[in-house]
Amino acid sequence: MVQKAYLILENGTIFEGKSFGAAGEAIGEIVFTTAMTGYLETLTDPSYYGQIVVQTFPLIGNYGVIPEDFESECPHVKAYIVRDWCQEPSNFRCEGDLDTFLKKNNIVGLYGIDTRQLTKIVRESGVMNGKIVPEGSSFGLTDLKNYTIVDAVKNTTCSEEKTFEPEGEVKRKVVLYDFGAKHNIGRELVKRGCEVTVVPAYTTAERIKELAPDGIMLSNGPGDPAENVEIIEELRKISEMKIPTFGICLGHQLLALAHGAVTHKLKYGHRGANQPAENTETGRVYITSQNHGYAVENDSLPENAKVLYVNANDGTCEGVRYLDKPAFSVQFHPEACGGPHDTDFLFDEFVSLIDANK
Repeated sequence: MVQKAYLILENGTIFEGKSFGAAGEAIGEIVFTTAMTGYLETLTDPSYYGQIVVQTFPLIGNYGVIPEDFESECPHVKAYIVRDWCQEPSNFRCEGDLDTFLKKNNIVGLYGIDTRQLTKIVRESGVMNGKIVPEGSSFGLTDLKNYTIVDAVKNTTCSEEKTFEPEGEVKRKVVLYDFGAKHNIGRELVKRGCEVTVVPAYTTAERIKELAPDGIMLSNGPGDPAENVEIIEELRKISEMKIPTFGICLGHQLLALAHGAVTHKLKYGHRGANQPAENTETGRVYITSQNHGYAVENDSLPENAKVLYVNANDGTCEGVRYLDKPAFSVQFHPEACGGPHDTDFLFDEFVSLIDANK
């Protein structure tokens, strides 16, 4: 029997819908993604830690659940909102349906609401907190307004080092900092002949020196980048080693903060698979997959850094090249699955940078 459930926004707006997935309540930061495919990658992307994700595409779940496509071991979203979900998925790789998957992972779901109207509210008013409650529950706005995402990286990073090797010859050794890394970052490096050692987010510069990598990969991850004071300090030390470095998303922000730049929270962030990023050197625009609520302030970068990409919609920083060391970073996701592969050449640039600095 379908049970009614409600979404209460921080501004007092209430949406009536229907419950699916796990039963119960959930509080989180309401964000939306415009991606038309890749809902499994969205659900398992650690960058959504602490957030209630709204899919703007109206029908979700039509190809079911495919574990091979997961970007982490389990979902990190607080709750999941869709217009409608497919109860009879069809795909030769399908191993289950969305409702069962959410129940298994204790993720509260809501469907049957006007996700278009909800998205408009977030776009106009900015990101806000929300709460999903089942019918018959009492609710207030105090706990909503007080909700804050904290210790996001601490709750999504790995607990110990682990190494992945390519099938053929090991051409390079790369350390991958796990700030809440998507699996596909490691896959892209392994595919290019890299032995990848994944290390926890709080790994010291001294330990990195002991590992003696040919290159360093800084992963994506959730939360406010400026919160990670200890990590930023270690990255500052690592930068002085001048090891070839490539940062993605949160890794891009943390690298900029380690160089003295400043980050700020965007009104509603960039989340989806159709974000345009313009190369400031060539003028070429790439369609990219993105998932971030913070951005590096362009004018805060030091003299030894250059804005390499900007968002073609709002001009925010989408990439940086460091002029006095072999390092660069991007705000978008070149490893995107599902999503456009227009910028996966950046992994080739990274391994070329490693080879040139050996």
